[in-house]
Amino acid sequence: MRFLATLILALLLSPTALAAELIVFEQKGCVWCQRFDREIAPAYAKTTEGKRAPLRRVDIAKPLPEDLSFVVRERFTPVFVLVENGAEFGRIRGYPGETFFWGLLANLIERLDHGDPAPAAPNAAPPPSATFAE
Repeated sequence: MRFLATLILALLLSPTALAAELIVFEQKGCVWCQRFDREIAPAYAKTTEGKRAPLRRVDIAKPLPEDLSFVVRERFTPVFVLVENGAEFGRIRGYPGETFFWGLLANLIERLDHGDPAPAAPNAAPPPSATFAE
């Protein structure tokens, strides 16, 4: 019994546990990333959405972390990708401003809660609220 309790605790505390995450692909000098950092990032972890899908930052200039090999990278930033258990549940391309961001994220969280992964989509044109990689 003690072994089982220890195993469950270890899995819950493991940094490699496959919980939901909101991955933000960003790059140095991205003005839209900086705007997101001012308007959303400080409060994000305290919100219901932030508790359901903590924010994880990935620099597009660096190699993609191995555990995200299933995510299709794009050449502009920011891109927000909601993932759980090795599946993508949707993405927000660019930072559309505080009001629209929360609404779009709510739609992604709803898809996650229904267990409805995003279908593979062809690369779409980047939104005006994006910065291209160098």
